[in-house]
Amino acid sequence: MKAAFVSNYINHHQIPFCSAMYGLLEGQFTFIQTERMEEHRVKMGWNAADQPEYVRCFYEEPEACRLLILDCDMVLFGGTDDESYIKERLSAGKPVIRMSERLYKTGQWKAVSPRGLRKKYEDHTRYRRAQVYLLCSGAYVPSDFHIIRAYPDKMFRWGYFPETKKYELEGLLAAKGYGRGQDGERKPYLLWAARMIDWKHPELAMETARYLNEKGLDFHMDIIGDGEMRKNMEELLRRYNLSGKVSLLGYQAPEDVRRYMERADIFLFTSDRQEGWGAVANEAMNSGCALVADHMIGAAPYLIQNGHNGFLYRDGKKEQLFTRAEQLVRDRELCRRLGENAYRTITELWNAENAAGQLYRLIQSILGGEKISPPKEGPCSRAPLIRETASGRLVEGDGLS
Repeated sequence: MKAAFVSNYINHHQIPFCSAMYGLLEGQFTFIQTERMEEHRVKMGWNAADQPEYVRCFYEEPEACRLLILDCDMVLFGGTDDESYIKERLSAGKPVIRMSERLYKTGQWKAVSPRGLRKKYEDHTRYRRAQVYLLCSGAYVPSDFHIIRAYPDKMFRWGYFPETKKYELEGLLAAKGYGRGQDGERKPYLLWAARMIDWKHPELAMETARYLNEKGLDFHMDIIGDGEMRKNMEELLRRYNLSGKVSLLGYQAPEDVRRYMERADIFLFTSDRQEGWGAVANEAMNSGCALVADHMIGAAPYLIQNGHNGFLYRDGKKEQLFTRAEQLVRDRELCRRLGENAYRTITELWNAENAAGQLYRLIQSILGGEKISPPKEGPCSRAPLIRETASGRLVEGDGLS
């Protein structure tokens, strides 16, 4: 079997999956990069210094890449709005598996646009009966594509798969915490890490710290990142008088962020619906953190079983974020249990090796004309339709609040 993955550029969130596919296909796998990475992502450490041997760049050898896309047994297509790369293959009726985040990150009301609907029909809906399938990189992707009546019974759970690290779990959990508290034990340690932009809501981390401080709780919070809201965050730090509880650490390289995660008890993930997936969730859970996440983040409903391996809070209800964080700060055993289960979720299910294996089996079924028998959970399982109007139910029924 020969396969290609066509996307805008390779990055550290994709390399583990691509390397696993390269191994499964015994070298018959190519990542075709269609554009150079944006400068701001290069500065964030996303650019691989030495690209893997399976990467080829369309802008350097367009004809060779075009022929490869047409001739492969299967093409995975994602991360670019330019249909020209696969148009010839689609016209020939050859199978394609698309990978997509949400169509309507800022609101499904945008689906009423006639121009937008025409474009969606051309790119997606007209292939509803063809051999074109969809890997949903986020729990609300099926809801968006359901609006345009695309890919009926052909949508599967997917995501991003950054490096999965294997730890000695007891040692990892035992080393968590910050400094020493009033009782001589390590303080509960909270972490937030992202770009400081409006829809990632760094202010909610600072407001959580203010809430915990007003409750008289002993803790420490590190906030990692930089961006347009940095000055606002510095002002909140002063206004809330949190300099002894909260540290603004600025930008940190991805490998350094992972080291902070390894020491953190609790990771706050406060983005809103514009976070299509959010690979930081994978990384924090892999590091044994108890994750507290907005329920509209794409990764959250796929990765988190509320109250078992993390907490969800209802989008826009910051009081739920505060009380979830308070529960974990007060109850170290609960925090440890959620962190342990989070670690197992990533190392046993939501990782690059398992994703590649399940996708390989899906491709075999498609190419062989066999009935598709997806796994019950995890990557390549059937993607359920989670309607936005009912999605708040995800935060209910944990029995802990």
